[in-house]
Order: sequence, then structure tokens, then C-alpha cells
Amino acid sequence: MLSHLRPAVVMIVLFTALTGLAYPLAITGIAQLALAAKANGGLIERGGQIVGAELIGQNFAADSYFHARPSATSAPDPQDATKTVDAPYNAANSSGSNLGATSKKLVDRVNATIESEFAAGRVDIVAADAATTSGSGLDPHISPQYALAQISAVARARGLSDARLRALVEDHVEGRILGVFGEPRVNVLLLNLALDALTPPK
Repeated sequence: MLSHLRPAVVMIVLFTALTGLAYPLAITGIAQLALAAKANGGLIERGGQIVGAELIGQNFAADSYFHARPSATSAPDPQDATKTVDAPYNAANSSGSNLGATSKKLVDRVNATIESEFAAGRVDIVAADAATTSGSGLDPHISPQYALAQISAVARARGLSDARLRALVEDHVEGRILGVFGEPRVNVLLLNLALDALTPPK
């Protein structure tokens, strides 16, 4: 029996070492050498302080900033650890809502977002990503259409011309990867940092 057991134990130990330790460490090392900034989350510093991460969406609520798309992340319910509560832009718990198209909660949330965007006068056209969350809940990008729809509201709050802001947005549109993959997009954090560099918020 020992002669049958020993090879099995040796294989378990060997493959645990290879796939559980050696391979992850090798990939981590390669990532740190080849893509250190992205491997570390794309952290962005201003004035010696980390202001955000290029790869993780965050909330911008002020009228003087471009807004990100809604977030569906959650956190443990402080009253009941077996349940969760909505906690938008919770970077410690990346997740989508998994709500189906017939979900009343989803329909109510989308309708409330659309109504608030129109009521606040932020947009005249609601792009799809203005009212829907991403699969991760932390998408750092919005569509060029959503960014352009916010120009007039941000321009009013900043005292800038629509034309100047349109040029800024267009400068920050990222094209498809290799010209083929994905869709054109705008990184909200990078756009807002460029906006602050152009003129401080009021």
C-alpha cells in the first residue's frame, strides 16, 4: 500500500510547489519587470499623495468633475455579516450586481439614475454606461458619448467654454487596443486630473 501512496503524495507536493508557488511567483516577477505600473494597479500620485488608480474606478460626485459610470459593488452588512449592502466604488469587493433584465431593483436603479442625470441638468442624452454598471463594478472608463454629454454641465461649473472642454475630452479618448479589440473609451480619473490642471475646481 505504501508503494502506491508514496507516488501520489510526491505528485501532490511536486505539483503544489510548481503550480501553487513557482508559477505564480514567476508570473509576478515577469509582470513587475515588464509592466510594473499596471501590475501595481496603475497608482497615480500628485504632490506626494496617491490620488487614485488608473485601473480602478472611483466616485466623482461634484458638478465640476466628469462622473464615472454607476457602481454595483457591495460590502458586508454591519448589522448582519451573512448579508451585504450596496457600497458603490468599494475597491475591496469588485463585483457586478448579477441582476437580470427583469429585476425590479435593476429597473428602478437605472430609471433613478436617468432621472437624476436629467434633473440635475448634467446631460441631455443618457449614454448606456451612464445608467448601467460594469461587470466589475469598478470600470475606470466611460464611453466618449457619456463624456461628451457631460461637457456643458462641467463647463458651467468650471467657467470654461464647451469648446475647450470638448477638446480636452477628445484628447483623452483612448482607441481600440491594437485598433481591433474593445471600444473607444475615456479614463475618468485621468480626464479629471487634466481638468484640474487646466483650471482648479470652484
